Amino acid sequence: MQQEQKNKQSIAWAMVVVLGLATAMFGYLFTTQKQELTQQESMVVEKARELAVTKTKLDSISTVLDSKIAEVEKLGGDITELTKMKEKLEADKLAFSKSKRVETNKYLGKIKEYEKFLVEKDEMIAQLKAENEHLVASNDSLSTHVGTLTSERERLVQRQTELTDSVVTFTAANRELSDKVSKAAALRAQNLKILTVNSRGKVKDKEEYKGKKVDKLKLVFNLPENELTAQESKDIYVRVLDPQGAVIADDATGSGEFEVDGAPSKFTARESVAYQNNNQKVELLYDNASQFRPGKYNVELYAEGYKIGGGNFTIK
Repeated sequence: MQQEQKNKQSIAWAMVVVLGLATAMFGYLFTTQKQELTQQESMVVEKARELAVTKTKLDSISTVLDSKIAEVEKLGGDITELTKMKEKLEADKLAFSKSKRVETNKYLGKIKEYEKFLVEKDEMIAQLKAENEHLVASNDSLSTHVGTLTSERERLVQRQTELTDSVVTFTAANRELSDKVSKAAALRAQNLKILTVNSRGKVKDKEEYKGKKVDKLKLVFNLPENELTAQESKDIYVRVLDPQGAVIADDATGSGEFEVDGAPSKFTARESVAYQNNNQKVELLYDNASQFRPGKYNVELYAEGYKIGGGNFTIK
């Protein structure tokens, strides 16, 4: 009985030892497995962090590229290379998002290339800015110069206008003076007498004449002295106006056309007289081809564009 009790105790201790060993074994295995899981979890977290960092860097580079393209375009530079790099970057971003096994080292290498490219473009942009600033300064200087030239031109135009106005004023004054001198130098017919001559050559001096007895008109007048009048041959025009105011003219008897107050008009007769500036007496004879009708006739004398005298006679 005592022996059986000892055997039972031995078995119990054996079982305790076995359970202890099993517990120790399970504890070891649990600890080891936990360490492995913790390590794997850390690796997964690190990998996720690397992926997130890589994606963030790619997105950031894309944003920077957009701003560089806009800036270079605004500065008037060539964006061809930047655009191509942008297209390449977008392709890498797409491949990165679709890849099941992403090699972050590979993309980190690409990111370094992109960052290096951006640094180079920063230098290009800085140069473009400097060139643009120089152009702006040149344009400002040119604008200032143009403004100065414009002001000078306006001043010259103003001066030219003033000179033109002065010339116009002077010309008008000169013309007015010339007109006054011309008028002052014009001939004057004084003491005009209108006489008639019949077919027998008899001269009559009356206020009224009979038309049947008038074959010619004889005009007698004086040309007074005038120091302003040139001593030369002067054409004296005669206009005989009938009772209706029409000019009696016949080309066969020497009538023609001349200007009166700037307008063309007929004249009855014309005679050239050598002006001698000595109050000379002038006699003009007009041979009328047709009979004068009853009424009052006016006689006008012109020389050098001015009316120099006049008178009238009546046919009854």
